[in-house]
Amino acid sequence: MSDAPVLITGGAGFIGSHLTDALLAKGYAVRILDDLSTGKRSNLPLDNPRVELIEGDVADAALVARAAVGCQAVAHLAAVASVQASVDDPVKTHQSNFIGTLNVCEAMRQAGIKRVVFASSAAVYGNNGEGEAITEDTPKAPLTPYASDKLAGEHYFDFYRRQHGFEPVVFRFFNIFGPRQDPSSPYSGVISIFAERAVNGLPIAVFGDGEQTRDFFYVEDLVDLVVQGIEMPTVAEGAVNVGLNATTSLNELLGALAEVVGDLPPVSYLPARSGDIKHSRASNQRLLERFEVPEPTPLKVGLARLLGR
Repeated sequence: MSDAPVLITGGAGFIGSHLTDALLAKGYAVRILDDLSTGKRSNLPLDNPRVELIEGDVADAALVARAAVGCQAVAHLAAVASVQASVDDPVKTHQSNFIGTLNVCEAMRQAGIKRVVFASSAAVYGNNGEGEAITEDTPKAPLTPYASDKLAGEHYFDFYRRQHGFEPVVFRFFNIFGPRQDPSSPYSGVISIFAERAVNGLPIAVFGDGEQTRDFFYVEDLVDLVVQGIEMPTVAEGAVNVGLNATTSLNELLGALAEVVGDLPPVSYLPARSGDIKHSRASNQRLLERFEVPEPTPLKVGLARLLGR
């Protein structure tokens, strides 16, 4: 491990701030590039001399280039993570979600950095593979600008791998949850929204019958994998799903939440939203082959940590 910092784009956000904590605990210096549009200064230990925060946007190519100078690796997490925002304003979100990724590629090339961990998304599969374990070879069918930008980012990192010797670790995140996930957005993760409403006694709305399932993965378990991606001596080609190959229905989630907080507020069931996927489950065979996957944090334990219980 060199003394050079690791650059984390989006490092003040939900996942990025947990990654910051993990890297600091291992003795790394961390340089964070974040425009603080969704990330928060309060998520970061800014009194630590090994933490540097550069406030700015990954869409600013010159700023990204300056931020990359002298770094040993990059974790590229910055994105407008709201799928709906990309539908409502595809041009604006494209600046962060794709142009920002291309800026990171060029900044790395100029700075001579080879290793990068890229946060892609299960959204690249669209509705393909629904009802079965989705493998990395499941056909890609992005349904939104967000998903299209993520898939394009994967292709560009592969181009820079072939052309410039990059070592990209591409993770396709499924449903990540945990502390610091912002529940204020209606498009945030369902766990953070349900948890906040439950603890505040506010009614909970479920779209559909509640039997839709998701593959939930705790944020600190994810961060363990990202650190491995930064440190592993060699990188195999191809994206890797991050999930448990296990599903939890929204009704089961509500049951677990009730065990953590006590009685739930009223739960109402509304018509399913158009385009919502009924079932989503990641095949994690490639993940298990390439990484030391930590023992999964149980859902109820993760919920208790999310709620500070």
